[in-house]
Amino acid sequence: MADNINALPFFYGNITREDAEDYLRQGGMGDGMYLLRQSRSYLGGYALSVAYRRECYHYTIERELNESYAIVGGKSHRTPVDVIDYHSQKCEGLVCLLKMPYNRPKGMQPKVGPFEDLKEKLIKEYVKKTWNLQGAALEQAIISQRPQLEKLVATTAHEKMPWFHHTITREDSESRLQMGSRTNGKFLIRQRDLNGSYALCLLHGSQVMHYRIDKDKAGKLSIPDGKKFDTLWQLVEHYSYKPDGLLRVLTDACPRPEGEQFGTHSFTSGIGRAGYNNLLEAAGGMLSRIKSYSIPIPGRKKGRGASHSKTTDNLNPYDTRAPNNMLSKESMPMDTEVYESPYADPDELRTSTVDRKQLFLEDGELGSGNFGTVMKGIYKMRKTEKPVAVKILKNDDNNPAVKEEMLREANVMQQLDNPYIVRMIGICEAESLMLVMELMFYCVIDCTFVYPMCNSVVTLCSPQGMKGNEVIQMIENGERMDSPPNCPPEMYDLMNKCWTYKADERPGFAVVEPRLRDYYYDISSQ
Repeated sequence: MADNINALPFFYGNITREDAEDYLRQGGMGDGMYLLRQSRSYLGGYALSVAYRRECYHYTIERELNESYAIVGGKSHRTPVDVIDYHSQKCEGLVCLLKMPYNRPKGMQPKVGPFEDLKEKLIKEYVKKTWNLQGAALEQAIISQRPQLEKLVATTAHEKMPWFHHTITREDSESRLQMGSRTNGKFLIRQRDLNGSYALCLLHGSQVMHYRIDKDKAGKLSIPDGKKFDTLWQLVEHYSYKPDGLLRVLTDACPRPEGEQFGTHSFTSGIGRAGYNNLLEAAGGMLSRIKSYSIPIPGRKKGRGASHSKTTDNLNPYDTRAPNNMLSKESMPMDTEVYESPYADPDELRTSTVDRKQLFLEDGELGSGNFGTVMKGIYKMRKTEKPVAVKILKNDDNNPAVKEEMLREANVMQQLDNPYIVRMIGICEAESLMLVMELMFYCVIDCTFVYPMCNSVVTLCSPQGMKGNEVIQMIENGERMDSPPNCPPEMYDLMNKCWTYKADERPGFAVVEPRLRDYYYDISSQ
């Protein structure tokens, strides 16, 4: 994907919003003129800068969990180019149609952040150390686990940076900033607690100012009322070129004392001081949001996941004391680690096949059918073990065509990785051909519950008795069912949007699902 985007003549890489506006002015600022650049606040995202009536407008193209792309609140598309093509035909949230790309000047290449250059080195070092692989095996391992490895690099590399001082006290941070040169803009970041809260400590006029950095429900980092970022890298980069609410820009990193080490990941060892300095300069081009690797507790949020605590308005942005009400909230099932991918931890090497020695079948069938039987089993991985469902496939005639068809289907299923589906873990060829899949824990417990549930739903709907043609006439007249009693206004508003007459104007699942998720956590925290 990155190579394809870099080849676009109107992609400018890791430039700032101000740089994008300058380029559009050079192009004449015609209505619908646009360029594409890398997002400096969203991992794996892009930004679309558009000229209209002599003004510049900027739209974030987010990379979604299912690897699709969308402007916030808009339709999902396979690639950023598809997003642009779509908005060349329909405004749908933009100020105007995208009409004319403004290409890079001749000889100019997309700007690449130094972190992007070092990312591959960091990933290779981590894979070499973790799996002890070389050559083609190393490259194949990186390909199989690239999304997880990139997440790991993007969201934990700050632990090795000289400006990150881990869990020192407010007083220690002030004494460190006052040591040596006292340049205005000298800074460090320290960790305030284990819930994703940090403090940016900035030297200004011989005084040290402390800005709290909080993590919101979506895992975004920001100072109070400030711009939101996916990582500390991007936050440091942003405030290094504009104050944007701080007293001044960040200039010099205050290094940790010599020999002070911490952090759980070792992939940044060996980068050296030059690498540190390069990494300090930029943080663009990092992909996908991090997931937690802590022990799963059904019904509870994952330990290192996005915090759902709310920051109150009366908190002092310079105060470094963490609120003592940061308690775990009841979590939606899909947000717990019960539904996390078996390969979410990059230490677990994803392969297309499962070694029979790592697969242990239990007595008794879970089910059977024309395809064969399903057995419960345990799959022992590198660091953990997973309960699995094992489909033992029938092929009594040893028909190679049947086997080929099964393998082809399994290969397609193995590409799907989403908490809302049962994942294919791998294929095991032993005494029989076996498909190893996640074990589904949850099911309908009492079938007799279906009738009362459906009956209750009907009683909450608008009056019944309309004929089919009357319903169609009502819809075409722009009428919709009234909100049932006790229905939250937010949910009725969302339902009305889903009832939009034109199908292509209805919100997609990528829009509806976050709305439902946010609403659930909002009411569960009350």
